[in-house]
Amino acid sequence: MAQALYILVIVFVLAEYVWSAVLTFLNIKALRRPIPDLLTDLYDETQYRKQQAYAMTNRKFSLISGLVSTLVTLAIFAFGGFARFDAAARSVSASPVMQALVFWGIFYLISWVISIPFDLYRTFVIEQRFGFNRTTPKLFVTDTVKSLLMNLLILGAVLALCVWIYTLTPRWFWLIAWGAVTLFSLFMQYFYSQLIVPLFNKQTPLPEGELRDAIEAFADRVGFRLDNIFVIDSSKRSSKSNAYFTGFGRKKRVVLYDTLQEQLTTEEIVGVLAHEIGHYKHHHIILSSLEGFATNLLMFWLFSLFIGSSALAAAAGCAEPSFHVNLAVFSLIYTPLSLLLDLVTNVISRRHERQADAFARVHGYGPAEASALKKMSAKSLANLTPHPVVVFTEYSHPTLYERVKSLLS
Repeated sequence: MAQALYILVIVFVLAEYVWSAVLTFLNIKALRRPIPDLLTDLYDETQYRKQQAYAMTNRKFSLISGLVSTLVTLAIFAFGGFARFDAAARSVSASPVMQALVFWGIFYLISWVISIPFDLYRTFVIEQRFGFNRTTPKLFVTDTVKSLLMNLLILGAVLALCVWIYTLTPRWFWLIAWGAVTLFSLFMQYFYSQLIVPLFNKQTPLPEGELRDAIEAFADRVGFRLDNIFVIDSSKRSSKSNAYFTGFGRKKRVVLYDTLQEQLTTEEIVGVLAHEIGHYKHHHIILSSLEGFATNLLMFWLFSLFIGSSALAAAAGCAEPSFHVNLAVFSLIYTPLSLLLDLVTNVISRRHERQADAFARVHGYGPAEASALKKMSAKSLANLTPHPVVVFTEYSHPTLYERVKSLLS
């Protein structure tokens, strides 16, 4: 049984990369397709060649970075890395909680170190070459260290809580741990703008003026209470733009990238926010959260079936099962189901995006949102001809062509 699981893990890890590579090659092939008529005004000939080069560069980069990640994972698993990490964790403490923290700390730090060269190359070579990067080396280092410490703290706390719950009640671990993680997730959603965003960005209230008046007037017209409108200093990292809502209840706020104000007109920005308000009006935020909670519940339940599996631990080269080792192996064999669930989630997400676009269109902002989407896509050198298989399996939004066509209908 252990040998079969050992082979199964290797097959799943390789299959995940092969599938990702197939999708990448399909997208490369689709780059040669003609641009839809509604989008032919996005790029002139020079810009279109630049967009094609940017897309090709990113595709090649993803193939290489994905291959390295896959090979490292395979090497760690196939050559006894999990067993060595487990031995190191057991040598530090007899506490299951501490053992899990040490084991996953080692694994996370290795992954982090390997990712740094790729992050550096993406930021200071690819993004720099195509005119997007505004991150300074000092800011890159600061962001990297902050992200590392924040992830170690948050993920470590969640992991420690789950292991502790398991030591108290193995039988009902999956349900109680799921409930605790769900509450933590809700807390983070509620206070994200107050706790996480300030670590990386400065948020300032949108000053009085034409834009704020237009946003508030539309929100009032559609019966949407909006008290908090903020601008975030995203331009210190990238020239790309966006806008989003965060939080819920009294903590909900709209956040505009400062680059958005440089690139769009007032009406176009309101069009973008009309789409976001549409998500709230259709309760998509709640529905998406419920979908995530249901997926997590399934994952916790399935993992509870494997926590005590000696065969799972033996597949990793360990003499006895443990929470941390069995979780590591489970996360690898869970991959196919995770990909399937992601596909379903993306189908639902695209439906939600169409409904939010329809909300903007019904309230008179279809052309404005379409114009905004086209401008933002052109500024970010977006791919206008993604392969249909890639869209179906990986896209959380409809294609730009689909959205513009719908918004202008």
